Amino acid sequence: MDALTFPSSETPFLEPYLPKPKPNNDDLPFTTITFATSLDSSLALSPGTRTILSGPQSKAMTHYLRCRHDAILVGVGTAVADNPGLNCRIQGVGGYGGEGLQGQPRPIVLDPSARWEFDEQSKILQLAREGRGRAPWIITGSGVADHQDRKTLLERHGGKFISLDVTEGKGFDWADLLRCLKREGLESLMIEGGGSVINSLLEPECQHLIDSVIVTIAPTWLGQGGVVVSPKRRFDKNGSAMAASRLKDVKWHPFGEDVVLCGRIGQ
Repeated sequence: MDALTFPSSETPFLEPYLPKPKPNNDDLPFTTITFATSLDSSLALSPGTRTILSGPQSKAMTHYLRCRHDAILVGVGTAVADNPGLNCRIQGVGGYGGEGLQGQPRPIVLDPSARWEFDEQSKILQLAREGRGRAPWIITGSGVADHQDRKTLLERHGGKFISLDVTEGKGFDWADLLRCLKREGLESLMIEGGGSVINSLLEPECQHLIDSVIVTIAPTWLGQGGVVVSPKRRFDKNGSAMAASRLKDVKWHPFGEDVVLCGRIGQ
């Protein structure tokens, strides 16, 4: 895969929303939500369908964001549907003209039931063997049967399984998961998808865990039935519906035909 370039002239726009050191007593990593969406807030045409929305400029921006975070996280649905590389292809990053794996983020895959049947030919492991990316850490539910062959394969490439408790019907507790990743030495995390992962973190009780939001908006409608980013509404003490959330400190920036929105979660 060819290296990508991202002009230094474009980085000042992003800088206020990129990871910054947290106080020593903060047990959470700097957490960014970033994704590409259509005009009707869809990430994909349907669950499990790979859908390309970003143009070349905003795609390069996404890879630049990856090199500015310690790790990138996706759900197992994305891993199964896309066979992703989850690496950074910016020129000068490790594997693309840089030294070692410098600038390459650690892929994190949420897989509560360990259903991702990766193998030697999975793109993410091929890149790890070639020195162009890191092997993933896969978060599974406590008590899930141990798949020894996959465990051995993953560890041979430098990855590992991590077990966490899962709440039935809700999945992983986001605060517990983020604290776990911080204990593993990850100071910053970029969450890329898919829809269920993003929507769960945008639930009202989880939004305080998000430090930045960076969204690419493509000039297309995918149509009804797509995978939509739309958190649940909030309700006031009288039971009246309220907006789920609103961003603050907002900036908009054109990248080719796309527009990128940066902001922080408001109250």
